[in-house]
Amino acid sequence: MNLYVGNLPWGISEEELESHFAQHGSVKAVRIITEGDSGRSKGFGFVEMESGEAGQAAIDNLDGKDFGGRDLKVNEAKPRD
Repeated sequence: MNLYVGNLPWGISEEELESHFAQHGSVKAVRIITEGDSGRSKGFGFVEMESGEAGQAAIDNLDGKDFGGRDLKVNEAKPRD
C-alpha cells in the first residue's frame, strides 16, 4: 500500500521516516519530495508498505500524531493522473 505522508518536519531524513513507519509493518520504499534547485524538503512524501494491513496500521496509528513537532497527515496515496 502506498501512503501519502504530509506535514513532515523540514529536517527529517528518509531513514528516520522509514524507521518511524517500520514500527507498524514492513516498509518497501520511502521518498521525501524535494525542491529541484535547493534539494529542500517540500514537507511531504510517500511511504510504500509491504501490505495493505501494514499500511492501514500506519494510517490508524500515525495520522494526526506528533512526529518531530508536527502532526503527520497519513492516508492512502491517490494514483497520479
